[in-house]
Amino acid sequence: MTVSGLTVSGVNNYQHDNYGKILNLNQKNITIERRRKHVEEKYNARNIEERWQDFWDRKGLFSVDENADLPKFYCLEMFPYPSGRIHMGHVRNYVIGDVITRYKKMCGFNVLHPMGWDAFGMPAENAAIKHGLHPSEWTNDNIDYMRQQLKKLGLGYDWKREVTTCNPGYYRWNQWFFIKMLEKGLAYKKSASVNWCPSCETVLANEQVIDDGCWRCDTTVTKKELEQWFFRITGYAEELLKDADTLTGWPEKVVTMQRNWIGRSEGVDVDFKISGTDKSMRIFTTRHDTLYGTTFMSIARTHPLVTDLIKDVKVRKAIELLSDDPEEKEGVFTGYHAVNPLTEKEIPIYVANFVLMEYGTGAVMAVPAHDQRDFEFAKKYDLPIKIVIEKAEDISQNTECRTQTSGHLTDAFEDDGVLVESAQFSGLPSKEARVQIADYLEKEGLGKKVVNYKLRDWGISRQRYWGTPIPVVYCDTCGTLPVPEEDLPVILPENAVLTGAGSSPLAELNEFVETVCPACGKPARRDTDTMDTFVDSSWYFLRYCSPWSEQGPVDVTAVDYWMAVDQYIGGIEHAVLHLLYSRFFTKMIRDIGLARIDEPFKSLLTQGMVIKDGAKMSKSKGNVVDPDFLVNKYGTDTVRLFCMFAAPPERDLEWSDQGVEGAYRFLNRIWTYVYKHHDVLNVVISDELNDVSELSSPASGLLRKTHQTIKKVTRSIERDYHFNTSIAALMELVNEILCFNASDNEDVLRFSVRQMILLISPFAPHIAEELWKEAGGKGGIFDQDWPEWNEDIAKEDEIELVVQVNGKIRAKMKIPAGLDDDAIRKKAFADIKVQEYVKDTPLKKVIVVRSRLVNIVI
Repeated sequence: MTVSGLTVSGVNNYQHDNYGKILNLNQKNITIERRRKHVEEKYNARNIEERWQDFWDRKGLFSVDENADLPKFYCLEMFPYPSGRIHMGHVRNYVIGDVITRYKKMCGFNVLHPMGWDAFGMPAENAAIKHGLHPSEWTNDNIDYMRQQLKKLGLGYDWKREVTTCNPGYYRWNQWFFIKMLEKGLAYKKSASVNWCPSCETVLANEQVIDDGCWRCDTTVTKKELEQWFFRITGYAEELLKDADTLTGWPEKVVTMQRNWIGRSEGVDVDFKISGTDKSMRIFTTRHDTLYGTTFMSIARTHPLVTDLIKDVKVRKAIELLSDDPEEKEGVFTGYHAVNPLTEKEIPIYVANFVLMEYGTGAVMAVPAHDQRDFEFAKKYDLPIKIVIEKAEDISQNTECRTQTSGHLTDAFEDDGVLVESAQFSGLPSKEARVQIADYLEKEGLGKKVVNYKLRDWGISRQRYWGTPIPVVYCDTCGTLPVPEEDLPVILPENAVLTGAGSSPLAELNEFVETVCPACGKPARRDTDTMDTFVDSSWYFLRYCSPWSEQGPVDVTAVDYWMAVDQYIGGIEHAVLHLLYSRFFTKMIRDIGLARIDEPFKSLLTQGMVIKDGAKMSKSKGNVVDPDFLVNKYGTDTVRLFCMFAAPPERDLEWSDQGVEGAYRFLNRIWTYVYKHHDVLNVVISDELNDVSELSSPASGLLRKTHQTIKKVTRSIERDYHFNTSIAALMELVNEILCFNASDNEDVLRFSVRQMILLISPFAPHIAEELWKEAGGKGGIFDQDWPEWNEDIAKEDEIELVVQVNGKIRAKMKIPAGLDDDAIRKKAFADIKVQEYVKDTPLKKVIVVRSRLVNIVI
């Protein structure tokens, strides 16, 4: 009988699809005579791409479960905010991950490649207000559209693991983590001077203030005193810093940014007594070698001493009027003096606008000769400047000379040097002096050695609606209590009225605010703030391991199998915020017994931006390229191929319409060649092709090129994901195939074409699937093993040797491969052109580089 172009004998029961392929045969030992229809003569991407996407989806190609018999690979791109449309930056990011996923799958790995949505946040709230929609409606509509866009790109995601952070099934676990951290003392509430965005009308974490502006809208950030919830990330500061040394798969630039943000510093705490009172103020300094040069003290305007000591109304008013711009260097004399514990001299205390209570102790010893900020302040207010550190070669011989010098300083000397005017420590180098002074302070009970961090606890309270409600109630009798776990999630009500003005609309919603105390049953009030949306993204990669888990945020067995993420992909802009919080959350989750890893991401790839006309693509610049337009015009495979070929993934990609056209022409050349040679290609290869000795020169050359290409593509992917060099190697192989005469050796041609299709499949999967069938391949292409090269066949018989004389190319020649350096030198000097340049000139040196270059220096 004949079924869909196939002649089949011995078949009683079968199913087939409209592609001429038998899907399910109930009897064994069947005979199939291949009489497949050709692919269409012209490459029409739209005709094949949707079909293969549907095939992968029905087959569940990327749907995975734990499998102890296979090595696992967890590939993850940072999940997107559902803004409504994906842009070319998204496309590049996600295609990088998909290429890695498909490659690793063909290499035999059990690959997890999930996708989800970072769905809470202010943009949804603001857009909902603008368009008169509820944020959930706006968000879910965008998710539906963007999901279809991602599927059209042929991205191989395990969609059964999809998570959306605004769903109660997800954010209930945010609340659960909050309660666990509250129990462990890692969540606490306090009044604090916080970063406030007047435009967004909400608090920002320190990490969300970029160059004094809001990370979302660039509005200048101000300070505001508010009761806030904090996560005690500082409790993990030392471990976060220490474990940064283990992040060997991360870009060093990112690791350095993490280290700098944590900012470990070794110094001393020193107490300065306040004259005429029983009070003192504590400072922390890493430059205790300059203590003898302290000529005044600076404290923050919110320092407790300001309230305790300053009663003068005029002084208080002057403090209130201090500029919020720390560049202004403004201050107010408090009327009080502190006593320098080393010199026992009194020095004035100023309230200064550049000292912040949340940094250090909120008090600073001011050494104007050796700190530029203090220097500018001292000049402005005519305060003493005392030199106590000098360069070794500039040490003045007498005090009078040194005093005159300090009066004519134009800048502070901030480097290490040699101590002067520092009692018994004078003459010591700064480094040694710091050790001895710290010992002296501890011995005399004047201070103690401490380690401090620049890192501050993470303020997570946000005065907005579209976020995770904080699971806390306030009872006049019982105080602050967490919501019982069995009552989670605290659902975000959908009937809140969003106006964009004032505080969170949750505070105006009585049915949400009014509740009962879980301890005494009396009336109580809910917290009306929501959590920072970075909480959502700090553990989503763990949730992907078991998104259906109802008994806890994660299934420990699944986490043990899949974590850590083997390859994480995202923008450099997340180097501090998201990555630091994710590392913190992973360690916290480990400590409550839900994971056994210390770090969430083994390797990190920070892809470059997509730029056009010299600038990052943006609507305001009018240089946006619409992915949907490109996919409809050229097909997904063309877009994918261009994005991977145009630049290495870590570099910025300069958009080129001509480059897209070139990628499209390349795929057309492959399609046309396979179409025209269908009858030759769609035959079983008769030999293993391991012996090249009996092949003709053209056949052995093509076979060698094929094995070399397998090697180069594989190594380019494995070494550094430089897909551009992989694709360049494939283009060279295609050129060799196109020039090869099929009648010379059909088996070599079949082998080379099939290997080429396998190699291009991660980059252009749809056309690869179609041509794999056309070229006689069995089964789906992503069920095949990744090609392996034969090193003996890949070796060149001859290589090209380039000879330079004093850095200029003077000759090129073919030489046998495998010669040692001495033999290569002899070949170079035997060349007539080289001899003309060298003649009898004395040689300085002869350098052989990787057996392919000789540089003769005369």
